[in-house]
Amino acid sequence: MNSRTEFIADLITWINDNIESPLKLDDVAIKSGYSKWHLQRLFFTETGQCLGAFIRERKLYLIAEELIKSDDSLINLAIRFGFDSQQSLNRAFRQRYNLPPHQYRKKYCYQHSAPPKER
Repeated sequence: MNSRTEFIADLITWINDNIESPLKLDDVAIKSGYSKWHLQRLFFTETGQCLGAFIRERKLYLIAEELIKSDDSLINLAIRFGFDSQQSLNRAFRQRYNLPPHQYRKKYCYQHSAPPKER
């Protein structure tokens, strides 16, 4: 593993450890020691995914898990994972899973199914 790959792996670990924070790209860039633009290019080169999209996908996947295994309200999940509002969570969730969060919870909680795999 080269040093750039190790750096990105460490950054992903840090993101996962702080996923319940708002995690603005500027904050991640400060943590990395690179400019926001350089970090995004580096992240995309190593992973094939935009940094902002990676963070959003990770948050939505964890929210999908929480919808199935907990009774936590949507507003609490939105706040916990750094969304500006319940509406912004609903919009992002529906775009990703083709269902609003409450219907997703109802569908998968009763089926005792795991959420779809991460992309």
